[in-house]
Amino acid sequence: MPKPRPKYLNLVKIRLPIPGIVSIMHRVSGAVLFVFIPFLLTLFELSLESAQTFARFKAVYSHWAIKLIVIGLLWGYLHHLCAGLRHLALDLDYGTELEAARASSKAVLVVSIALTAVAGAMLW
Repeated sequence: MPKPRPKYLNLVKIRLPIPGIVSIMHRVSGAVLFVFIPFLLTLFELSLESAQTFARFKAVYSHWAIKLIVIGLLWGYLHHLCAGLRHLALDLDYGTELEAARASSKAVLVVSIALTAVAGAMLW
């Protein structure tokens, strides 16, 4: 007799493994980066247009909230890059065993956070 299926899924009680969390974060970081493209392009335009707009860019960027947003976007980019490389390796059938998949997921988190800390310190 087959096991009865649940009537509903309680998303709070589901414990997702680390590779699943990294995969979801990869998708979320890609979506967030896509949404913030206009913001990033505006900052880039302000930095290149003229000396006056560069001064305006520096004034806007000097605010702590903007710096936190940029560091968050930097983490999103670095996480998306590292997780994308991991997914490419998985597509090529490297690291598909359970322990290797867990280790590469943890490595994605550690490397993206470490690179963000280094780059964030340089930007601040």
